[in-house]
Parts: sequence; structure tokens; C-alpha cells
Amino acid sequence: MGAKKCYDVLIIGGGLAGLTCALHLGKARVSVLLIEKYKYPHHKVCGEYVSNEVLSYLQELDVDPFEVGATAISKFQISDQKGRLIETKLPLGGFGISRYAFDELLYEQVKENATIVFNTITEINFSEELFSVKTSTNDSYEAKFVVGAFGKRSNLDKSLNRKFAEQKSPWLAVKAHYEYDMPNNLVALHNFEGGYCGLSKTESGAVNACYLTTYSSFKKIGDIVKFEKEVLSKNPYLNSFFNEATPLFKSPLTISQISFDKKSPIENHIFMIGDSAGLIHPLCGNGMAMAIHSAKLFSELYLTQNGDGNINRSILEQEYTLLWNSTFKKRLKTGRSIQNLLLSSYSTSIGFTIAKLFPNLVPTIIKKTHGNPL
Repeated sequence: MGAKKCYDVLIIGGGLAGLTCALHLGKARVSVLLIEKYKYPHHKVCGEYVSNEVLSYLQELDVDPFEVGATAISKFQISDQKGRLIETKLPLGGFGISRYAFDELLYEQVKENATIVFNTITEINFSEELFSVKTSTNDSYEAKFVVGAFGKRSNLDKSLNRKFAEQKSPWLAVKAHYEYDMPNNLVALHNFEGGYCGLSKTESGAVNACYLTTYSSFKKIGDIVKFEKEVLSKNPYLNSFFNEATPLFKSPLTISQISFDKKSPIENHIFMIGDSAGLIHPLCGNGMAMAIHSAKLFSELYLTQNGDGNINRSILEQEYTLLWNSTFKKRLKTGRSIQNLLLSSYSTSIGFTIAKLFPNLVPTIIKKTHGNPL
């Protein structure tokens, strides 16, 4: 038997961040192995709205969401629990596309530029400047660098002793697609007691409805259908939606233990990207763009050092940490502040009154959770 192949970069997780990173590095002829649990395509719990800040970057990677029917979005509306509505134009705009289609679009490009294995990582070891990674089927792989792109929460977080993984999170997210008459160019965010629900069109013409709620709110009802009828539907816009929309999934997708706690962009010499590095609140509507942007940050830093022929791990880690924080830290802080405001009916009422008096306030807040075009 020959010696085991050692990859330049091994990426754990094939969501938007992992796929984009693999594509960027692979196109630059870096030896990349991406390990993902599930075969494509598949649905994921996600808001499925992407800010245009990453559109030009995707197109540079020969990825065009509009080729598969992504819908252009230019307007935003938000309502409070009582149904008071604010509408505005999105400063940058964005597009709506399902994760089912988006991940598949990226995957088709990645498989031409990198090696992809469908498996589950069970163990990661780092010794003498080399990573050894094992899977649930006892396969093992080696790499000089590892990128963590395994999403909001993973068993790997616990094995890496990440602080947030030791604490229970009060958040539950629910997502499904529906047939419903809604403008193609609109993304809506409707508040209800204990959470908020986003609505937007996808490439198939279906409306994606994804909402986040607290366990304390949900456990009073304990059933998704009843919760939507008895809690979400107190908001008149959500009442119309859930009464008139036709479900397209057999049952909604759910995810629990979503943590919005602060995370480190480097853990045990692993470079974290996407939600593994930090999760912005869904109400800010920018998590997908942030995941893609973080992949760009790491890829460009890696390629810059790699171009010199000798990557200094310590310097690369320092540069990535500084760049990640300067790019995303304020956005995440703003997202946490907005969430705290919207979950309080009293604060939301005051906020809506002020926003009605100053129409430019909402676009200004949106800009604080979105970056400039890449």
C-alpha cells in the first residue's frame, strides 16, 4: 500500500460556507477534501434569503443563483405582534433561493474542483503540524489545515470543548415551503409572542416560511400546527398566511438548541467559518451571506500565505481572527440587540412608533447587519 494522501485543507461540513470555501480553494488548485454528512440535494432549516453583498463574489466563482431561478428581492416589510406594518426598500437587495437548490448548485461546481466524501466525523486530532480525522465508518484522513463548517451546533462542538455547547439554548426553529400568493420581490418578517417568522419566495415559486421561537413559548402548546394557529396567527399577517397557504412538505423541518452565544473563529487550530464561527439572528436576514463571506475571508488569507510557499499557522490564525472580528463582530452585536427589542412587545411598540416617524431608520438598521458588496 502507498502512503496515505495528505490534503492541504480538509473542510468539515458541506453547507454554504463549506461548499464555497472548497470551491474557492479548489479553483486555486489547492488539494481540498470536503466531508459532509448528507448527500445532495436536501432541505435545511433556513430563511433562504441572501443579501446581494455576496452576489458578485459568487459570480466570480462561476456560480449564478439566477441560472436556477432565484428570485430577485428588493422590498422588506416587518410587522409587530398586533400587525402594525412598516415597509421599505432593501438598501442592497437580495435573492430568494432554497437550500435544496443553492447547495446543489454549489455542489455541482465543487465536485469538479475538490474531493467530497459523505460521512460523519467522529474524531479530530492535531499533532506535529498535521491533522488526523476519523469518521463513523473508521476511515481516516490527514490534512495540513482543517476548516470547521459544520453549522449551528454539532457533536464536534462538545468534543472540542466549546463553551456554548455546554449550555442549553432556549431556541427552536421551524421551516416549511408553501403555495401562497406573495410578491416575488418581497421578504417579510412578522413578529408573534415569543418569536418571529420570515416569509419569502424561492426559485420554485414556493414561499419559504421559517420561524424562530423560544421553548418557553412553544412548550405551552407543544404541537407545531396548534402553535401556528394559536400563537403565530395572533399576528393578522401570519393568520392570513397559515389559513390560506397550502403546505408543500409532508411535515415541517425543525432544529433545536440553536445558540446565539459568542463563538471563537479558531478552536484547537481549526478555522471556523459560517455558523460554526458565529450565528447572526435570523431576523437580520443575513446568515447565508455571512456564511459565504466568511469562506471568502479564510480562502483569500490562506491563498495569500500559500502563494509565498510557506504558511505560518500562527500568523494565519491571528490574521483570520482579527479579520473575522472586524468584519462580523458589530453585525452580531446589532443582531442580538434587535432581537432583544423585538421579543419585548413594549419595546417593539415604541420602536415601531419611532420608525413610523423616521422612515429612514429601518434601512439604516438593515445596513448595520449587512456588509458592502464583495
